Amino acid sequence: MSSWEPALRRWTDAGLVDADAAGKIRRWERDRVGEPNVRWPARLALAVGGLMVGAGILLFVAAHWDALSPGWRFGLILLLVGGFHLAGGAAATTPALAAALHACGTVALGAGIFLTGQIFHLQEHWSGGLLLWAVGAWAGWAVLRQWPQGALAAVLTPAWLAGEWIARSGNLGAGVAGAGLVLFAAAYVGAEPDGGPAAVPRSMRRALVWIGGVALIPAALWLVSAEWWAYSPGAGGWAPGLLAWALVLGLPLGISVALRGSGALPMVPITVWVAIGPWAIHQRGPAPHLWAVGLAGFLLWWGLRDRRSTLVNLGVAGFALTMLIFYFSDVMDRLGRSASLVGMGLLLLGGGYLLERARRRLLGRFEESGT
Repeated sequence: MSSWEPALRRWTDAGLVDADAAGKIRRWERDRVGEPNVRWPARLALAVGGLMVGAGILLFVAAHWDALSPGWRFGLILLLVGGFHLAGGAAATTPALAAALHACGTVALGAGIFLTGQIFHLQEHWSGGLLLWAVGAWAGWAVLRQWPQGALAAVLTPAWLAGEWIARSGNLGAGVAGAGLVLFAAAYVGAEPDGGPAAVPRSMRRALVWIGGVALIPAALWLVSAEWWAYSPGAGGWAPGLLAWALVLGLPLGISVALRGSGALPMVPITVWVAIGPWAIHQRGPAPHLWAVGLAGFLLWWGLRDRRSTLVNLGVAGFALTMLIFYFSDVMDRLGRSASLVGMGLLLLGGGYLLERARRRLLGRFEESGT
């Protein structure tokens, strides 16, 4: 029994807290199970410590790998994966440390999967390794309910889907994979605030927002750049292609609906816009820039609608990056060396000032409304 449960029962029996409020308190406390309740310096130390331990072990194994027999190699892999999780279980009284150790165990699982294939010379299919790794991360999330496990699963699942499609269709199917990664990132960015039917802890929602915010612009850049050299609507076969597009468009939208319920409405036009992206970008000319500006506009609209500063910042950053790329690719070559440098300086100074002023004005609306 949790330490706060007896006190909550006394307050409920005394009439200080009604049954509905008590239920909300219990749900909120359950959502916080496994969340590292420590300050950021301790979290940073745990994160860096976990990375250093993992890197040190990998370096040690790499230095002695050739001298080990296949049996010793496989035993070492099992020891690393099981050892981290056992250490995490032993540190259960310290949730932050336990979460870091379990995360190291799940990361070691990925290395173990690929190294096992190398040891026993299994048939090469690298996307299948990602699938097994994602299954392990989902199992960790189901058992532990710790946000690092969920974050790993959220990264590995779209990585496996994109890798599986590229492995089957080759580089000509990169447009489908790129569109899927953009939509997954957008769905993750929109994970906050609460309100959807899925009972996802707040810490996990914050992790999804971070993952989506970091991945959205690089995924959009990859989609735009990939279409210049590789795109074929029929890559991989028309029937598998239709199935791939159905998964690409349906899964992120379903995730967004599960996380936000009716708050996922902006994902509908974003899904349609990303769906026409590969075709529009392949037309070349100004189409890639116009498509990127449109995506930034949808993010801005979503941020203003939900009063979310993260979406507003991403939209402004996407618009600024698009203007910068447009200048480099279409304008700079038409000017002389000195004129192009002057124009670049004016673009950075003037455009940066105007965009920052507009961004502050938009965010100021949230503060005025008290959100």
